[in-house]
Amino acid sequence: MSKYYVFFTRNILPQPNIASLVQVAHSANAAANLGYPAVLVYLRKGWSALNPVDLLFPFQPRKPDDKLAKIYNIQDKLKVADLPMPWPIDLWDSKWTSSSTIVSKYYLPIHLLKSTKIVHSRDWNFVKAAVKNGIPAIYEQHHHEDKNFEPEIVRNPLFQIAVTVADTVRDSMILKGMPPEKLITLHNGFNHLFLARQTEAAQNYWRQQLLEDDRRHLAVYAGGLYPFKGVDMLVDVAKELPLVQFAIAGGDSSQVTAYQQLAKSKQVNNIKFLGYLPQNQLASLLQAADVLTHPHCLTEAATFTSPLKFFDYMASGTPIVATEIASLMEFKSGNIAATWCEPDNPHQFAQSIRDCLTKYPRKSEGYAETRDFVKHFSWENRIERILSYVDEQVRSQIIH
Repeated sequence: MSKYYVFFTRNILPQPNIASLVQVAHSANAAANLGYPAVLVYLRKGWSALNPVDLLFPFQPRKPDDKLAKIYNIQDKLKVADLPMPWPIDLWDSKWTSSSTIVSKYYLPIHLLKSTKIVHSRDWNFVKAAVKNGIPAIYEQHHHEDKNFEPEIVRNPLFQIAVTVADTVRDSMILKGMPPEKLITLHNGFNHLFLARQTEAAQNYWRQQLLEDDRRHLAVYAGGLYPFKGVDMLVDVAKELPLVQFAIAGGDSSQVTAYQQLAKSKQVNNIKFLGYLPQNQLASLLQAADVLTHPHCLTEAATFTSPLKFFDYMASGTPIVATEIASLMEFKSGNIAATWCEPDNPHQFAQSIRDCLTKYPRKSEGYAETRDFVKHFSWENRIERILSYVDEQVRSQIIH
């Protein structure tokens, strides 16, 4: 019987606009690419979850369907398994109708236990259940959370390592009871898709489609459409740079509509909101740009975010204009084509774009120094680093 390296999220997939789920999918995919028998486990709800055969045999690892593979850029080595959650699970706020209870009390000990060698999850309840059932576990926490860590779990030899992306979160986890010796800080990573050159699509599709009139430069933002990420500020920046075409990728239809209305109300005509793009299209868009923008505001999130888009930006080789937030400061001294400026200052950000366009003229092949620098931050390297903290005996048993 196969023994799997299980990555678990208590969510329905795919949900392309949720960065945490992109991170989970890429982590699982990287483990599979390294040769580990990885399976991405998530929830399934709706009428299909009522199939009695699936309820009796819920853990059936298989190849991901085309939609899931395309949205998360999953390669063919990773397997997936969706656990059915029939009505009325999660309909009422009750312990006994919670998907967490169903997974921890039923699916894990009865159906996953015999096929699982190690689990890796951002779901603390799932990690606790794994340890209680004798399964080695890896826990990830990327944000400040108001929960205490039970000593009987975190001191258990089966609890291998906890991973976070920022020292500020690490400090808060230690205050909540996580042993410092079982806690490491690691940045997120990038997908290799963004390294592959897509010169024709960048030039003949995106630049021809987006550049209009006498605008010769294209500035791109890719990520969530939220004020704290600096999207509102980008509208003001675009108004200061009428000869630069701005393109914003990300967000759902309601967010896109709201920002289109904001731009219209401010009479900003050189900004286009493209909505969500699958990763293969996003990669060519990033390569099409003259400059990529990272305008994150100075909020609490700026102290701990490890933004996925910043690593994808670097992989594209396109010059970057970034705000100086704490979680990115180590990259300021890196060998990358980037211009930095203080946060929450649209005038300075606009000037930084001007400076970047002058200092780093567009190269269709991208800037080699940036692409070389980011290779250390691949998802595969990240998984290898995490597994270096796992007991050697456990690690050896999950290798094919």
